[in-house]
Amino acid sequence: MNTPYPTVQLKNAWRSSHPWVFQKIVQKPATRLRPGEIVDAFDIDGQFIGRGFYNGHSRIALRLLETDPELAMDAAWFERRIGAAVSLRRDVLKLDEVSNAWRVVHAEGDGLSGLVVDRYDDLLVVEFFSAGMWRHREWIYDALRVHFPGARIYSFAEEHVQKQESFDYRPVYTGGGSPEPAVITEHGIRFRADPAGAHKTGFFADQRENREWFSRQVAGKRVLDLCCNTGGFAVYAAARGAAEVTGIDIDEDVIEIAKGNARLNNVRPKFVQADIFPWLREAAVRGEQYDAVVLDPAKMTRDRDQVITALKKYLDMNKLALGVVKPGGLLATFSCTGLVAEDQFLDMLRRAAFYAGRTVQVLKVAGAGPDHPFLANVPESRYLKAVFCRVLD
Repeated sequence: MNTPYPTVQLKNAWRSSHPWVFQKIVQKPATRLRPGEIVDAFDIDGQFIGRGFYNGHSRIALRLLETDPELAMDAAWFERRIGAAVSLRRDVLKLDEVSNAWRVVHAEGDGLSGLVVDRYDDLLVVEFFSAGMWRHREWIYDALRVHFPGARIYSFAEEHVQKQESFDYRPVYTGGGSPEPAVITEHGIRFRADPAGAHKTGFFADQRENREWFSRQVAGKRVLDLCCNTGGFAVYAAARGAAEVTGIDIDEDVIEIAKGNARLNNVRPKFVQADIFPWLREAAVRGEQYDAVVLDPAKMTRDRDQVITALKKYLDMNKLALGVVKPGGLLATFSCTGLVAEDQFLDMLRRAAFYAGRTVQVLKVAGAGPDHPFLANVPESRYLKAVFCRVLD
């Protein structure tokens, strides 16, 4: 096969549809390739297996993006692939009717391994997870501008990604400096999305449907939002008529953003800066009881060897959270640690209930919103676990 791209060869045959090929089964290329260069990949028998990004410095040596050898990976390719992702959100899911904040590109879930794009009204936040996407960023920006004319673009890559993928990149904003926060609306509730001042890309749009479902259960109730971050569940609950709402987070900066989000909606939840572990122990001693409790901690680990440790942390915090739920009350518990599987999370919850002396009646198991799709052959894209349950004595 004649190809205009450099070629790499695997050490064995390839019998997978997964887009990741790990370093240990890829032969060292004859010529030195830059991290993120587009290559054609062949198995040991000389069979073409796909076109994508090569990175000799990364554990994931190949990210396969195209399996048709006749299709060049050029600016037009990126425009088509990003266009398909936008069409899913706008034409199929009709998300513009619900919110002006949604995930535009969800990495492998949209056939764009190493790229995440979130939209907050007129602000697009681009996060690079691979050297290949970073290297071809101008094509990505051009494709996004086709579908979001006049949009502001803020792009970044986390330090650990830059180290793993061997590239250097400081956050860049099309307007220079730092972007002004965008005010977004979902299900009629308003939030300020600030990628320069909050965690990740500025707001957790993945919880949109979970916030809405939870908020419909809490009118007139006493609500506790643990690890509340910028106040998503707390603000929804207050706006939907909860009698009393308390949000707890250890991060003082996000507490301030949460207070601003409450003011945007003319609601008054109480926000407290505290570590949830001692706070919950003290609340239990005082005999505090809540009708509905949310527990939505940050990612516990990126290291497969630390999954058991992460599950122990989930166990401890869920056991404490169960201790302050009124009999017949609601617990909404979440994990965004992709390495923790749903069955492991549910088993942890079973054990937490046992140690807390409570019975858990699972009402609903969910995940991220539909703008965070995952491919059946790439389960790693499914990271968020959401469990809603009644807590009984």
